[in-house]
Amino acid sequence: MGSLALPEPLSYRLKRRLLGPPLTTERLSEEKLSKVIALGVLSPDCISSTAYGTEEMLNQLVPVVGVIAFSLLLPVTFAILLVLFFVTLSYREVVMVYTKAGGSYVVARDNFGPRVAQISAVALIIDYVLTVCVQSAAGTDALVSAVDIHGHLVLNHTAYILAITIAIVVLLTYGNLRGIREAGRTFALPTYLFILGIGALVVFGLVRVALGQLHPHPINLPGVDVGHSTSGLIEGASVLVVLRAFANGGSSLTGLEAISNGVANFRNPAGRNARRVLVIMSTVLGTLVLGVSILAVATHAVPFHNGNPTVLSQEARYVFGDSSAGKVAFYYVQLVSMLILWTGANTSFNGFPNLASFVAEDAYLPRQLTRRGHRLVFSNGILILAVASIVLLIATEASVNALVSLYAIGVFVGFTMAGSGMVKHHLTRRESGWRRKLVVNGFAAVLSFIIVGILAVVKFTEGAWLVVVLFPLLFVVLIRLHRQYTEEKTELEENAPRAAEAPVMRRHVVLVFVERMDLATARALQYARTLQPDELRAVHFVLDTAVAQELEQQWSSLGLSRFPLDLIECPDRRLTRASMELVAEVVEDGRTEVSVLLPRRVFEGVWRRVLHDRTADSIAGFVSQLPNATATIVPFPLGKRRRELVPWRSDQPSRAELEAVLAEEPRSERLPAALVHPWHVPGAEGEGARRAAEKRHAAERAPETRMPPLPGAIPIAQLRWRQRAKVGGRIRAVRVQPRAGVPSVECTLADATGQILLVFQGRRRYPGVEPGAVITAEGMVGDRNHRTAMINPVVVIVRPAETGAAPPTTAGEPSEQE
Repeated sequence: MGSLALPEPLSYRLKRRLLGPPLTTERLSEEKLSKVIALGVLSPDCISSTAYGTEEMLNQLVPVVGVIAFSLLLPVTFAILLVLFFVTLSYREVVMVYTKAGGSYVVARDNFGPRVAQISAVALIIDYVLTVCVQSAAGTDALVSAVDIHGHLVLNHTAYILAITIAIVVLLTYGNLRGIREAGRTFALPTYLFILGIGALVVFGLVRVALGQLHPHPINLPGVDVGHSTSGLIEGASVLVVLRAFANGGSSLTGLEAISNGVANFRNPAGRNARRVLVIMSTVLGTLVLGVSILAVATHAVPFHNGNPTVLSQEARYVFGDSSAGKVAFYYVQLVSMLILWTGANTSFNGFPNLASFVAEDAYLPRQLTRRGHRLVFSNGILILAVASIVLLIATEASVNALVSLYAIGVFVGFTMAGSGMVKHHLTRRESGWRRKLVVNGFAAVLSFIIVGILAVVKFTEGAWLVVVLFPLLFVVLIRLHRQYTEEKTELEENAPRAAEAPVMRRHVVLVFVERMDLATARALQYARTLQPDELRAVHFVLDTAVAQELEQQWSSLGLSRFPLDLIECPDRRLTRASMELVAEVVEDGRTEVSVLLPRRVFEGVWRRVLHDRTADSIAGFVSQLPNATATIVPFPLGKRRRELVPWRSDQPSRAELEAVLAEEPRSERLPAALVHPWHVPGAEGEGARRAAEKRHAAERAPETRMPPLPGAIPIAQLRWRQRAKVGGRIRAVRVQPRAGVPSVECTLADATGQILLVFQGRRRYPGVEPGAVITAEGMVGDRNHRTAMINPVVVIVRPAETGAAPPTTAGEPSEQE
């Protein structure tokens, strides 16, 4: 890799310590989830709604109709389970046909076009943010219910609840930044512990109900809002109240779309594995929600005004009793409820980054969301989700009741778009059994659309108005971003072929803008000489006559009389305007290309940057707008960064040596690297320090890789001239030859000891020879352009390059079948 030890920035070293070594792209396929881990990672949001779904229904019924609420609870629960059944059937088709992450967004995009698909995008974005907030806040309520079950206000304070909830969001963010597999191992266990705990609670409770050992408890308790129904059921419970209860209970279905949104994370066959996990998840959810509702009817567990103790915690206390074993069981239920609710927020951290990456690929969100980070996850999406969730938690003080009012609309809009998209798909493709599938998906879409209307109406005054208003605003923002990207793409690509083949200007002039004579300016002058222009000039705009005179004297004293320095008047001190006028004068003949070099001093630390302006950047931006003009920033690092990169010699050149070098002819020997080059390579006297620095930074420079065994391959560093040998390693670079050039493919093969150039003559492409691929090459060792090379070696592809994403299954491809 050369004799230069490159230091890593502090930010990277901290990232490496916190998140571990970086993962290479070929590890992406190894980060896929098995069915067992996928159920644990992708279903907590859905299954954990068991802990608050029944409570949210009672929150609407009990304050209005009192004890009659328990007569209405089971019918409302069965209505929700009916919706669950049809939506599950619909999503079984989605995950089989669309095996690329994105869920309802991809379905809507492929069937209705990208603009309509932004409705799904907005819905899912809102839902993901609210999922993090609701799940984490509900988990904190479970913790408070366990500690304050007897009324001791140990943690039951808004400030404590908010602080704990935010801390959990931060912890989830950290876990997901470490990568998919680490998140799976961390978050899968609570799901199974919760299923075991709540399953035991339901079974044991139903047994006690059958034996007549459970009885209803009083509901007139301090902190509980109880309504009255003296005139009968019809007068006491209006249709609006029942619809509100149904709307709140619909929050139990949030998270159902997580499987389709994360289907690309499944191991192959992705569609079949995702469908099985989806069915298991829906079955578990339906069983537990029904069981908790039955126990609520049997015990008359009621929702408290402040959310604590929760309905589930009351049921656990009633079912398990006050014995020692009962208390252990109670605290176990609270513990696993707390864990799964907190980890349920992790579903959004799996789904949102994938969704955002697809929307960004379609140019409706910033492109930065498409980049995988240090550990092969979409880090930018994870961080944006965390920030948005924390802001919303602070705004609502982590109140589940306040957050649920905003919940569910987004996810049911997603259900509607997914079902409608599949209807369009079946009408277009008409594959085997399409009529039955059409009915299922159509009914699910209509049912979901009706629920969206119910949610928007009955919960409008409770906070849903915010989602109703925010929805079209976000949609407009996405459309506007896309328009901006489209305009930029058109401008860049419209005349690209003609611009690339435009005739080269006959004359090249290089202008070096000089503020003062220092090492940064000397570096820019050295770089200007390497360009070998027809004319090379230094330019100083006179803002201060005394400064200009000092520079002129310094220029002459350094012996640069053959290197012209132009002092240009700038009476109004508008440097940008003066720069543009100068460049315009040079290029006005239409035959001259102008390169403007701007020395810029790069300072270490924010406080040092504040002390200096960014004039060079401003000038570069305006000058580059002129035809046949290019502005180039020539950076020169100072401070700590400079000291790390430049191991100054003990015999550092003096001022006299600097003057002697600068006095030479412009195209004579370059300036000493120690003076002007930020990455000075020390001589023999610094060899020991260089080797020590290389060893110190080697581990930090190299990402975590897994090189498969390469039998018979020898280290590249041990190759000898005119030796036939076999080497192996990873392809670091591939050169693409222009169509008009001599057909050949060149690639750089690297192992832990060095690099070698592989040349394949007579080809314009070599299948499998791509950056990131692991290969072996056998041939005669020779030389090409002063580099160790093999010409036309025999190549074996050991491991192909990782593409970085699972290939999509388009609507026209056959779906997987069980």
